[in-house]
Amino acid sequence: MTNIKANQDRLLSERPVTELKGVGASLAAKLTKLGLYTLQDCLFHLPARYQDRTRVTPLGSLQPLQDVVVEGRVRGCDIVFGKRRSMLCVIDDDTGRLSLRFYHFSNAQKQRLTEGTKIRCFGETRRGSTGLEMYHPEYQLLDEQNESLEESLTPVYPATEGITQPRLRNLIQQSLALLSDQNLPELLDESLRQHVNQVSLLDALRFLHAPPSDAPLSQLLEGEHPYQQRLAFEELLAHHLTLLQARAEVQQHRAPELLYHSDVIHHFRSTLPFTLTNAQQRVFEEINADICSSKPMLRLVQGDVGSGKTLVAALSALQAVSNGYQAAIMAPTEILAEQHRINFSLWFEALNISVCALTGRQKVAEKRASLEAIANGQAQIVIGTHALIQDDVVFNNLGIMVIDEQHRFGVQQRLALRQKGRDGLFPHQLIMTATPIPRTLAMSAYADLDCSVIDELPPGRTPVETVVISQQRRDQVVARVDQACQEGRQAYWVCTLIEESEVLEAQAAEASAVALQAALPNLRVGLIHGRIKGPEKEAVMTQFKQGELDLLVATTVIEVGVDVPNASLMIIENPERLGLAQLHQLRGRVGRGTAVSHCVLLYSAPLSQTAKSRLQVMRESSDGFLIAERDLEIRGPGEVLGTRQTGELQFKVADLQRDAHLLDDIHAAAALIQHQPQAQLISQRWLGRNARYASV
Repeated sequence: MTNIKANQDRLLSERPVTELKGVGASLAAKLTKLGLYTLQDCLFHLPARYQDRTRVTPLGSLQPLQDVVVEGRVRGCDIVFGKRRSMLCVIDDDTGRLSLRFYHFSNAQKQRLTEGTKIRCFGETRRGSTGLEMYHPEYQLLDEQNESLEESLTPVYPATEGITQPRLRNLIQQSLALLSDQNLPELLDESLRQHVNQVSLLDALRFLHAPPSDAPLSQLLEGEHPYQQRLAFEELLAHHLTLLQARAEVQQHRAPELLYHSDVIHHFRSTLPFTLTNAQQRVFEEINADICSSKPMLRLVQGDVGSGKTLVAALSALQAVSNGYQAAIMAPTEILAEQHRINFSLWFEALNISVCALTGRQKVAEKRASLEAIANGQAQIVIGTHALIQDDVVFNNLGIMVIDEQHRFGVQQRLALRQKGRDGLFPHQLIMTATPIPRTLAMSAYADLDCSVIDELPPGRTPVETVVISQQRRDQVVARVDQACQEGRQAYWVCTLIEESEVLEAQAAEASAVALQAALPNLRVGLIHGRIKGPEKEAVMTQFKQGELDLLVATTVIEVGVDVPNASLMIIENPERLGLAQLHQLRGRVGRGTAVSHCVLLYSAPLSQTAKSRLQVMRESSDGFLIAERDLEIRGPGEVLGTRQTGELQFKVADLQRDAHLLDDIHAAAALIQHQPQAQLISQRWLGRNARYASV
């Protein structure tokens, strides 16, 4: 008895799923696909929705496409042959009859369904060759002992191939039967539970896995029941604590102290043909305060399209160089990397600072020379793509790393660049994005970073006027392009595809370029897409920047970083295929000069409701933060955050939009307990084997 009691009190987080009845090695392997390794994991595998199986529907009142519970007596069970062999079981009650069809069955199953047997089924009714049918319903044979109906709503769990809902329910019910305060301790003390009306963890789990028949189903489906909110609070707290822990780990390391050299900074600013905006100045002062310290900077700079983030990055790089350190700028595309190389070279020429490029498509000799210059310190500012993180890239003394368009890079890529420091020093990290992040996402997904916002555009920038036009008026749009270019302006024509295929995108862009050149024989038309080689791509972009091309036909490779002030017209074909953030980025390629600029969204009918909502937002607003909020509403946090959260920010019960009202309390709670032992226990409970994902 003592051993049994000891086993009962063992933490459920330490007890593998193989302790459950019916779980062998094969089923345990399938459960790992759902992240279920322990009994605790089973309890936190929460229902995605609920079915009401508390009432029996008479067979005579059934309608197609209903999820219902029915009861009847078997009137016949036969194997029938059609396109596919199946077992057809006919049941009836006093009001009508129904056919149950099984494509996968055994002889033992057929033998149990004998005439006169009473049966209860749950499934969806459909029209079939015999009238209304249920395909593969869940069913049980009834006798006097098990005639009582379900007393609770039936949970439907996230599942995977080879694991049925009844099997999942059985495993979770077994886990619930073992649940106690000793083996699943309450980690939120009374002061923290005040934020969720003192709801206990055990009560919440028992209720959510088996809500009573009178539970408010609509509230449960919306995720707003107090028991769901109790769990959402703890889950969001776990994510927040994990990010704070990641930040604390990074800041235990030392970083180089990049002191402010006013003479160098002032000399550089005096060479610029423009002055910094107040927002740029404020953000640079925030960065300066960070990098003067020996703690590694972890700062995210948000700025709408055209707000001048690149100049802030240049000032930060200059501060590293003036202290004898190198700076690295990592961009997601070769076009953007080349754009940065050109700008930085022009800006720093007067200061005699060397700027070096490193991309994947450099020739062998060129790459070898770059690697040598980086290793011996001759390259003071290094600009490149993900080629910067390759093993053969060795920095002499990296002081600061700038990650541009951070959502294009994964955690491991940023981690690899961070490890390029020397002598135990961590380089400072400056992460930039032109995709404004809604406050709810920034508070939860970027808790490990300090955030700065460049919320002001340089003077002279005019908002881009956006119009939505059907493909049926394509000829008018082509004529508008001709007129704009004849007046001395330049234009973009962007081709998009549903398929994520560089080959197909390239073919579509090539076909469009041929058609547009034929329709506009007086214009100089250029073409750029992902399959064009680096040097050729750079040559086309240079021609466009210098005004040697009137119209540039392109894929979405021009989404970020292309800066041609004379381009004042953009046509985006099939904009309904893109997300709001991407549309906003593309539109930001025009309106960079003083001329009134236009963006034409050339859509193909019919449009879905989501696509209509997107295009309406684009037409009505040029505010990147407002657009980001709407993008979050339409697409959800996973899509908006991009690769930072792919496979990482997968919540079991929390929803960043629905539960945004909890975030202020969660921040306060995290500040209270982040240095207490329970903080790590909360993170481990909810994130399990992913608890260290945020170490970036």
